[in-house]
Amino acid sequence: MMNLKHLTTETRNPESIHIDSVNTATMVKMMNTEDKKVATAVEKVLPKIAQAIEKASERFIDGGRLIYCGAGTSGRLGTLDAIELTPTYGIPVERAFGIIAGKKEAMFHAVEGAEDSKELAIEDLQEVNVTDKDIVIAIAASGRTPYAISAIEYGNKVGALTISVTCNGRNEMEKLSDIAISPIVGPEVITGSTRMKAGTAQKMILNMLSTGIMIRAGKVYENLMIHMQPTNEKLIERSIGIIQEVTGAPYEKAKEYLQKADKNVGVAIVMLKMNISKESAIEALNQYNGRVVDVLKEEKGG
Repeated sequence: MMNLKHLTTETRNPESIHIDSVNTATMVKMMNTEDKKVATAVEKVLPKIAQAIEKASERFIDGGRLIYCGAGTSGRLGTLDAIELTPTYGIPVERAFGIIAGKKEAMFHAVEGAEDSKELAIEDLQEVNVTDKDIVIAIAASGRTPYAISAIEYGNKVGALTISVTCNGRNEMEKLSDIAISPIVGPEVITGSTRMKAGTAQKMILNMLSTGIMIRAGKVYENLMIHMQPTNEKLIERSIGIIQEVTGAPYEKAKEYLQKADKNVGVAIVMLKMNISKESAIEALNQYNGRVVDVLKEEKGG
């Protein structure tokens, strides 16, 4: 039986004991005061986040996949982070995805008992054929969720890079994973409601991890999203604006080159900056793992 008494995320917060009897303005101030502690807790684990980005980037660039695993809120946050990588960075859905205890139904409804099944995690990971190229990111506020623990154990067994994101110190997931990220956010405003501070911390960390990996994989030039999918008018206009910003080209020329590059902003930038064909731009980018910054640096002579 899991002992919750010693988990920081399950203890009572003395600052919010009377939250049910204060006025609304004081209530939301209590919440905001606690939320301010999240960024500080995340700051303390930045070295671990950086280490995870470095190691995960190597595997991702080599063809590995980002596989997020968790139950409940944690599983939903992982799945959300994975889903957003496709429109934002043009990552194919098979390269980054979430696995949640209870499968798709659990995204919208609680699936009783799913998080307690270690066998279910193994089945889910075997179903997607996890290998030693992949990155398994297991997420659980407590650090003791059987489904998430099993995901790490299976990931270790096949040689995948395993990363845990938890909010309690000295937990089982922390001990098992290759890289453990454990911001201690303290007791929740509502005791045990880890969708609050713990969930916010997890969201911040997952954002950093995936964004850092995308930067290292060449999906960003300067601080611009050059691999987003321009699937609607707003995103097409944003893509044209990025090309203009980087190259100085007038609107019509930037629009023309976006079309010539088959709506690939990075390719369009290289074509314009180096005055080369689409095929030559693609070849140059392939030589540098898609990193526009390295292609242009080489073109300037290092």
